[in-house]
Amino acid sequence: MKNNFYKEHSIAIRKDVLTMAFKSQVSHIGSALSCVDILTVLYFKILKINPKNPGAENRDRFILSKGHAVSALYATLAERGFFAKKILNKYCKNGGRLPGHATRSCVPGIEVSTGSLGHGLAIGAGIALAGKVR
Repeated sequence: MKNNFYKEHSIAIRKDVLTMAFKSQVSHIGSALSCVDILTVLYFKILKINPKNPGAENRDRFILSKGHAVSALYATLAERGFFAKKILNKYCKNGGRLPGHATRSCVPGIEVSTGSLGHGLAIGAGIALAGKVR
């Protein structure tokens, strides 16, 4: 894949992040924008995932430890096809499915609820150990 492929997706994701922040009047824009390029490469090149089967047993799992940057993850998941982009319009809104911190099962592709900085490593280690035991 060419660099333009990733650039186009990362631009679309950034636009979605900014639109979500504006419509919801919620902050954390810097945190979200700072991880867009990483999320783009992970979700479009590196991670072994299937948006049509997000709970596949042998999938790679991504844990967003800094949960306040979740708007970037939501936008990436929507861009990748995990759910319809129109769901982004209700980010941090009453009746919406997208809270301001990552919440497991709010949409496909969110592995764990996060928010407290730094606990993602421990969660990931626990998930890996559980997989090894199974």
